[in-house]
Amino acid sequence: MLKILKYSFFDLVRSRWSYVYLLFYLALGFTLLFLNNDLSKAVITLMNIIIVLVPLIGTIFGVMYYYNSREFTELLIAQPIKRSSIFLGQYLGVAGSLALSLILGLGIPFIFYGLFKSAAIWDFVLLLYTGAFLTFIFTALSLNIAIYNENRIKGFGYAILMWLFFAVLYDGIFLLSLIIFEDYPLDTFSLTATLLNPIDLSRTLILLKLDISALLGYTGAVFKSFFGTLLGFGISIMMLVVWTLIPVFTYLRKARKKDF
Repeated sequence: MLKILKYSFFDLVRSRWSYVYLLFYLALGFTLLFLNNDLSKAVITLMNIIIVLVPLIGTIFGVMYYYNSREFTELLIAQPIKRSSIFLGQYLGVAGSLALSLILGLGIPFIFYGLFKSAAIWDFVLLLYTGAFLTFIFTALSLNIAIYNENRIKGFGYAILMWLFFAVLYDGIFLLSLIIFEDYPLDTFSLTATLLNPIDLSRTLILLKLDISALLGYTGAVFKSFFGTLLGFGISIMMLVVWTLIPVFTYLRKARKKDF
C-alpha cells in the first residue's frame, strides 16, 4: 500500500494543478497579511474561503483521479495485491497531496509573518486542521460517487451536485426549516443538522474556538450553550473523524466487490 500511496502522491504533486493550488493559497495568504495586520480577522476571512473551496477541490480531484487512473488501477488489480491496499493507497495519495498543498500554501506566508509570536497561532492551526479534514472527507465522498458510476459525465455531475448540496443548498433548507417550525423547540434539530454537514460542522468548530459563535446565529448559540466550548470542540472533532471514516470504508467495501 505504501508504494501505491507514494506513487499516487507524487503523481499528483507533479501535476501542474497541484502547483496552481499551492500558488493560489500562497498568494491568498500573503495578500491577506499585507492588507490586514490582525491575524484573527485573516483567519476568519480564510475560513470563509476554505470551507467552500477546499471541499470543491477535493471533490473535483477525487473524481478526476479515479477516472483518469482507471486503466492503471485495472493493471494493479491483475497483480497479487490486495484491493484494499490499492484503493486505500490511491485515496491517501490524492487526499494527502491536496492537504499538503493547503498546509504549505497557507503555512509559509504565516511563518514569514511571525505566526509563532502571535496569540492566534492555535486559531490558525485549527483552520489548517479542519481544512485538511474537509479535503479527506470530500475526496472520499467523490471517490464513492465515481466508483458507483461508470459514466464519467454522470460521475462528475453527481459529484458537483453533492458539493453544491453541502455548501449551498443544505443551509437554505436548514434555514427554511427553522422558519417553518419556529413555534416548536428546535435545539436538538439545529444541533443534529449541524453535525450532519461537515462544512457547517467545520465552520462551527472554528467559530467556537474564536469565541465568535454568535456569527452563526441561532445554530452557533445552541451549539455553544448546549455543549459548552470544550465539549462542543471534542464532539466536533469526533464527528469530523466519523465523516472521514464512513466514506472511506464504504469506498473500500465497494472496491472489493466491484467487477472491473
